[in-house]
Amino acid sequence: MQSKLHVKKGDTVKVLAGDSKGQQGKVLEVLVDKKKAIVEGINMVSKHTKPKAKTPQGGIVKTEAPVHVSNLMIVDASGKASRIGRKLDKDNKLVRYSKQTGEVIK
Repeated sequence: MQSKLHVKKGDTVKVLAGDSKGQQGKVLEVLVDKKKAIVEGINMVSKHTKPKAKTPQGGIVKTEAPVHVSNLMIVDASGKASRIGRKLDKDNKLVRYSKQTGEVIK
């Protein structure tokens, strides 16, 4: 059974721990089975690539590495990092909301 994660693709998040602590970025991909997310411009690593048909030059390529979701917190519309809750709206749909401001997160 897969567990629900508070982070979704397209969310703006703040990093709570690690080398990129305090930085913000947009979630590019969520790896649900590993409980990790790839965030734009965060946790950059250097990959050494051999020359191939796709990259005839080869060399060193900078790319984003996954970050565990426990080290991420969603930034709400006010620009503050906030915890996330789930509740039913008036149409009986489950929506995510900021626990700090109470605003619904799209």
